[in-house]
Amino acid sequence: MAMGTALIYDEEMANYKLLWVDPACKVEVPERLTVSYEALVRSGLADRCVSIPVREATDAEILLAHSEEYLEAVKKTPYMSLEDLMTFTQQYGDVYFHPVCLTNIYHCAKLAIGATLQLVDNVMRGRVRNGMALVRPPGHHSQYSAANGFCVFNNVAIAAKYAKKNYGIKRVLIVDWDVHHGQGVQYCFEDDPSVLYFSWHRYEHQNFWPNLRESDYDSVGKEKGAGFTINVPWNKVGMENSDYLAVFFHVLLPAAYEFCPDLVLVCAGFDSVIGDPEGHMCATPDIFSHLTHLLMNLAGGKLCAVLEGGYNLTALAQSVCQTVQTLLGDPVPQPTEVGGPCESALESIHCVRSTHKQYWSCLKHAADLPTSEPSTKRSKVADQEKDEEHSGGEHNKGEEEEGTAGTVWPEPPQRLAPPVHTAVVLPDGVLCPDGCRVFRSPQTPEPLALNRLRANFFKDSEDEATLMTLCSLVALLEQMEKNEIRNGLALVPDVSMATVCAIQHAVTSLTNRVLLVCVGDEVVPTYPIEKGKTLLVQMSKKEPDGQKSKYDVQVYLKKGCSDVAGFMQAVLGLLLPLGYEYNPSLVLLVRMPGSGVCENIWQQLTSLLQGLAQGHTLVLMQENEKASVSPTASSLQGTPAPSLGPLGAPLPEDVEALERLRHRLQADWKLLQTTAPDSRGSDKDH
Repeated sequence: MAMGTALIYDEEMANYKLLWVDPACKVEVPERLTVSYEALVRSGLADRCVSIPVREATDAEILLAHSEEYLEAVKKTPYMSLEDLMTFTQQYGDVYFHPVCLTNIYHCAKLAIGATLQLVDNVMRGRVRNGMALVRPPGHHSQYSAANGFCVFNNVAIAAKYAKKNYGIKRVLIVDWDVHHGQGVQYCFEDDPSVLYFSWHRYEHQNFWPNLRESDYDSVGKEKGAGFTINVPWNKVGMENSDYLAVFFHVLLPAAYEFCPDLVLVCAGFDSVIGDPEGHMCATPDIFSHLTHLLMNLAGGKLCAVLEGGYNLTALAQSVCQTVQTLLGDPVPQPTEVGGPCESALESIHCVRSTHKQYWSCLKHAADLPTSEPSTKRSKVADQEKDEEHSGGEHNKGEEEEGTAGTVWPEPPQRLAPPVHTAVVLPDGVLCPDGCRVFRSPQTPEPLALNRLRANFFKDSEDEATLMTLCSLVALLEQMEKNEIRNGLALVPDVSMATVCAIQHAVTSLTNRVLLVCVGDEVVPTYPIEKGKTLLVQMSKKEPDGQKSKYDVQVYLKKGCSDVAGFMQAVLGLLLPLGYEYNPSLVLLVRMPGSGVCENIWQQLTSLLQGLAQGHTLVLMQENEKASVSPTASSLQGTPAPSLGPLGAPLPEDVEALERLRHRLQADWKLLQTTAPDSRGSDKDH
């Protein structure tokens, strides 16, 4: 299994700049690249990465996504006069070229492609697990025969075609989280079912650049590629962390897991973060650690992030660091400010899910398109009328930039990796997995702790081995609370007893909130604990006898945990939104005896839950589950989970049960919502 994270950077790509006055292009400055790299160096992240040299792309590689006529025209730009360059640029939109006096932009554009392809090569050949290419110029707006939006050549589109051609892969996922629509990528693959292109972008009903009709939610691709373009338009500014997570949980991740890519490419634009003069969004830099983490178990962990936009230099550098630190496997910070998505985000989510229900099995149950006009369209008309009164109808970009100048946000939280990554509590005779540390309670446990355990669990008789296992669990939890240990795995004689012991100790002595995830049909033992201290989510084939409280969620699956499609639908659409909104300090993952869950699914679940509670997860399994120790420990240590293969359709009975449950819970758990309040009456099972 490949280890390590690649970082590809060359300061030569910072050696061009705008040489004339152009308000549309002035934000694209060389410092975008240098501040990002310097932040990685200062934080020590650059030294932890595998440094890979850049190279120039060849003509043949450029021609994978561009016409020969366009390439020949760009080749001439280094030798043009400034006046000729300005004339040449005018045939394109919001872009500039630079002559040979420093480092010409044609050379830098070839380096940007070459850096991206170097990253793809090293990931696909198993030399590294993942990586990031810091490149300039960006690429996702560039088209077959045109530069556009600061972009000369389409770095990521070329990379996708290159990977398919050179490595024979069948499916590529491109995730574009830049705040602008990457129309160049969309045009390149709109009729290609082997590439799933996802983009969210500021749109405002076609009033924001690039002002294209085909950036809306109903542009889904053409011919055989229909359904493989997913556009999520942001029709207002100010989108927050919850809005981004809601789109991942209810749109992107279900489709991505069903698609099952062999490679994930990220158009990593950070103008979608708070403080950016282009985006005007309010998501904080740490959200990119979560978005990155949620993608890292697709394609066996083969993920290549390539820099696109980002024009607030402080927010850009912070966001790049958050992304790279997650690729390196450091604990993901606890999610901040997560609640429900805003009304406008819900309207977009609703429209996207409705439009794509005919293409994706995971979305077949989505509500029909809303019949009412979006709330933002009504308010936009009123706002435009006011703007025209004050400015004669022209958009004043200078005023927009001033609006972000005073924006402040907290520094991203420090992400300290504990000295011990994964500790295991194992019975005698079970080998410790590679990279883990065997954990045992102190030789002489405290008498008070021993007496408490005896009183709670051994009133009639005492099993010395079980008692010592419980002592080890308690001690392990205390070390996790002190951040001495990141996560743990315990093979126990009685998983029900161990669950109660862990919960009681955690909520009374250590932490405020525990997410308890139980997989399997056995009855979860009850325990008198203050409401809200724990959130129980159990997945089983037992039909629930009614919802007891918002903190007791019983997920029914007809075939239980053995049905891959139904299980993943429940994990992505229910468990993760609940977990992120609940925001626990500890995750307790329990594999019940005879759960029937397959190892690949179990590893996906274990890995995905690492995004919560700063990775503080304790896994409990019965002693006879010895064969599952090694794969579980591997996931706890950050090894990407094996691919599940392209997912089929979940059982109709499971879909109906999951939808009924979501409807009941969404009043209390806002991140479960997929439709705006005004359209919720049409949100029925299908």
